[in-house]
Amino acid sequence: MKSKLFFSLFFALSLIVNSLVIYAAYPNRPVRLVNPYAAGGAVDTVARLMATRYSDLWGYPVIVDNRAGAGTTIGTEIVARAVPDGNTLLLTSGTLAANVTLYRKLPFNVINDFAPIVMLVQSPYILAIHPSISARSVQEFIGLAKSKSGSITFGSVGTGSSAHLAMEYFNLLAGIHLLHVPFKGGAPSITALLSGDIQSIFSPIQSIVPYSRIGKLRALAISSAKRVELVPELPTVSESGVAKYEAIGWYPILAPKGTPKDIITKVNADAHKILNMQEVKERFRALGMEPIPNTPESLGDYIKTEISRWAKVIKAAQIPIEENSAK
Repeated sequence: MKSKLFFSLFFALSLIVNSLVIYAAYPNRPVRLVNPYAAGGAVDTVARLMATRYSDLWGYPVIVDNRAGAGTTIGTEIVARAVPDGNTLLLTSGTLAANVTLYRKLPFNVINDFAPIVMLVQSPYILAIHPSISARSVQEFIGLAKSKSGSITFGSVGTGSSAHLAMEYFNLLAGIHLLHVPFKGGAPSITALLSGDIQSIFSPIQSIVPYSRIGKLRALAISSAKRVELVPELPTVSESGVAKYEAIGWYPILAPKGTPKDIITKVNADAHKILNMQEVKERFRALGMEPIPNTPESLGDYIKTEISRWAKVIKAAQIPIEENSAK
């Protein structure tokens, strides 16, 4: 009896020790960082910078795997269904939260199928207009939009995208109606604004500033709660008279649910190390992004808050709900 008990205890202890050795050695092979967007966008920029730094720290390559399609749900589902061993991670955007409402049926559950790891950076948008629009401020633009309801257009990188929702939220709080024109990517939408095919947009700082500084576009305000260092002259939308307005892009890392806590802790801790490197801070800030690493628990709470917030905007703006995200 004693020998059986001893054997059982020894076996259990061996499993624990072996598990600790495995997790302490993480990673022990290349790690796949899934990006549910096409190459070249903001998420891709963040993913590749982080992948390079993680590779340096870990001694194993971290490979960015672009799996675009179906409003990011293809790449996201890959991670939801992956083995929860830390070797497949997801680096995505705030669209993760909006998709919960935008799609009637997702092939995964954002809360139940993922383990939050860390927020990396946040990035505000600039409200910009074509110079042919006479407005010189947010209030003048709102007044013009009210006098021409439904005739002033705005572009985005697609229905349900963060930039689209940022403008719909602006519409709701300002009491105006701008006509949405979706594009298949950031570059085509900016090209359309430059040519005057559309009249307004919410777009990342780096997309607008080069053109606003030479007069080809007019920047009116920044979408964050506070002014930003890169364009300190721009007022926030909120201080421009649209009280409590805030809409920002955010970029987190998540893992499949069930990923060991030790691995989540390591990926989180090393993200903090990377984002506190001066050269990394400077690189992100030059792109209009602010590093704000947090805890897995804080990220989980933030995702839930964002799901609730954008559900209200999507429903109030009557944005069409997709029947199936796999279309």
